[in-house]
Amino acid sequence: MSSGLWNASLNAAEGWRGTWVAPMARMAGLLAAVLLAACNNSPYPAGAAKDNTLYLSFDERSPRYLDPTASYTSPESVYTYQIMEPPYGYHYLKRPYELIPRAAAAVVKPYYVDAQGKRLPDDAPVEQIAQSVYDVPLREGVKYAPSPAFAKDAQGHYLYHHLSAKDLGDKRSPWQFEHLGTRELEAEDFVYALKRHATTRVEAPIYGLFSEHVVGLKEYGALIREENAKLLKGLPESSPDKPFLDFRKWPLAGAEAVNKHLLRVRIKGKYPQWSYWLSTTFVAPIPWEVDLFYAQPGMAEHGLSWNQWPVGTGPYMMTEYQQDRRHVMSRNPNYRKDDLYPCEGMPDDGPAGRLADCGKPLPFIDRIVATLIKEKVPRKEMFKQGYLDVPDLERGDWGVEFYADASDSAETDAFFKQRGFAFPRSTDPNNWYLGFNMLDPVIGKGKTPEDETRHRKLRQALSIAIDWEEGYGRIFKNRGGVAAFGPVPPGVFGSREAQPGFFNPVTHKRVDGRIERRSIEEAKQLLAEAGYPDGRDAKSGQPLVLNYDFMRTVTPEVKAENDWLVKQFAKLGVQLDVRATDYNQFQEKLHQGKHQVFWWGWFADYPDAENFLFLLYGPNSKSLHEGENSANYENTEYDRLFKQIQVLDDGPAKQQVIDRMVEIVQQDSPWAFGYWAWTGQAFQSWVHNGKPSIVIRDPVRYYRIDPQQRAQLQGAWNRPVWWPLLVLAIGGVAIVWMTRRSFQKRETATARGTAAPAARSAESATSAPRGAA
Repeated sequence: MSSGLWNASLNAAEGWRGTWVAPMARMAGLLAAVLLAACNNSPYPAGAAKDNTLYLSFDERSPRYLDPTASYTSPESVYTYQIMEPPYGYHYLKRPYELIPRAAAAVVKPYYVDAQGKRLPDDAPVEQIAQSVYDVPLREGVKYAPSPAFAKDAQGHYLYHHLSAKDLGDKRSPWQFEHLGTRELEAEDFVYALKRHATTRVEAPIYGLFSEHVVGLKEYGALIREENAKLLKGLPESSPDKPFLDFRKWPLAGAEAVNKHLLRVRIKGKYPQWSYWLSTTFVAPIPWEVDLFYAQPGMAEHGLSWNQWPVGTGPYMMTEYQQDRRHVMSRNPNYRKDDLYPCEGMPDDGPAGRLADCGKPLPFIDRIVATLIKEKVPRKEMFKQGYLDVPDLERGDWGVEFYADASDSAETDAFFKQRGFAFPRSTDPNNWYLGFNMLDPVIGKGKTPEDETRHRKLRQALSIAIDWEEGYGRIFKNRGGVAAFGPVPPGVFGSREAQPGFFNPVTHKRVDGRIERRSIEEAKQLLAEAGYPDGRDAKSGQPLVLNYDFMRTVTPEVKAENDWLVKQFAKLGVQLDVRATDYNQFQEKLHQGKHQVFWWGWFADYPDAENFLFLLYGPNSKSLHEGENSANYENTEYDRLFKQIQVLDDGPAKQQVIDRMVEIVQQDSPWAFGYWAWTGQAFQSWVHNGKPSIVIRDPVRYYRIDPQQRAQLQGAWNRPVWWPLLVLAIGGVAIVWMTRRSFQKRETATARGTAAPAARSAESATSAPRGAA
């Protein structure tokens, strides 16, 4: 800026010919522009604070999948659950969680039939039940968000179902098409969604589990593979443009539209958890028109797909998608009018003001703007400045993060209270763990019984060495929690984590009535028995080096955690090589089975032990079957017991089976069980109805903001410091004055210098003739 001022001053001086007004006016304008620019440090356009918009952030990269068939990670759910509307959801305020209807008109109980199709009583023995039948009534009049996929001409023909790559021109967004349309939600859309899990064109992580329960889905998958091969015959496998795979052509025995507003799903035997799955976007409706629209030539190349522009019946729709920069969701103008804010909740919801909007139509907020901010510190600072209403919707521990900051400093605590920040905390089913890829030749299952024993001892030794109580109980308080002894979190039926006396006998032992972690000496003994005394291969003498596949690029705030984990392995003489990548690349490693030791976590889809135990179920292997068993763990007895819990209601029999499953994985140690994280969110004072939850992934439709209060407080919190600007202004004026003075001196000196030689010339001209005379 100083060089700009200097150049402006010189230009003014060069153009000045006896007038002081022009350069001063130019300088005043320049200084005014500087002052005005300095008055606003907001990252948003002027006046944005007064809009009915929720501002938040995301880190690293845009979500990999927004396709509801493929999407199964927390960063993606921030968008999919606002856009898509499954049959069921959860009551926003009640705990324990209670299913409520969303696209469905009611939450229904299944009825049971035997092998001959005869209806059975509700209390029929499990062995008599051949099928559970779910007849789900749908709301009438529900409309999809506007999309060119639905647009028709006056004759009722689809306008954009026969496009070529050339027809797309430079279009990169559905909103660039001239015509948009919509239609009513139908039961067939849910049937289509279930069929689509059989596709081989996108990763369908839940197909393995669904195919074990939905009648005929496994056979349907074989059929679709054959039909897809016929369509792709002669095409290169890498071709982005593939002929439309129309699932309407082939019926699925386990899903049918009884009529326009009645969906029937047939489940094999008894599977109580199916009601929970009906609350996930895996069962959200898929309109065939949109599937066809995105399958046309050139669409993938132009970024026009389910993964960028999902279409649903939910309260919001994607209206801006800037890859790895910014995403905007706007209110769906076609959203139903009967979605109302709840009028009952838990005892603390009334005093917290979370019942004040009872009976009002949802959503309250018009837009959601998510901006890329890669590191934690800038995100926290922007929240403290008031430029983020909530830090993000992905993580469930921002409240814990800020609470830890306040606990460490009385000054920070006073600052947070003065600004009215709210950090509500709760306990919700989730976990963080260190996983071992059981397909890996060093740390995995092993090819022989001897290998299995040695590799198991290696995993057990490492599990002992990692002192979770130290790391996430005392050091990293902002990511803190309670050390885990198994895979089932507290808060769901079957978990013994909160019960006195429960522990993992592999990693801990009872000493004088206390539960203590086993010693490093015990871990070293196991390591030696595994063939690595003092961390070196007993045969080659080479050090044992393990690769740690971390799920984020290493920023300063996570480097300390990775360094701590490296030290835990170093206790045994084992070298841990950190291989950090961004989240999308990490997912690709897991799908390809190229990981070894990895960091991973799980937020509950539904509050049932099955949703955590299935993470270690063999047929749900990530690398072999595209499921969510990222450790690729397989144990015959565990898998058999897993099938049992799927048909058992909560009770002593189910508890006994869960206990045995936990014992098996404690001994096999496919995970170092990590910790149960504390959960909490951070809200500005102008954000109302905030209640932290991991299970509920669509909270924004309940949020209400006060834009006027936000604008007022942002202005108060970010008032400019004027004195440096005044110094700059004075300095600028001084530069102009000095330049003017210098210019005047030069002009005066020049005038005097030219006057003297002229006089001498005249004198010479006069005296010469006289001398001659």
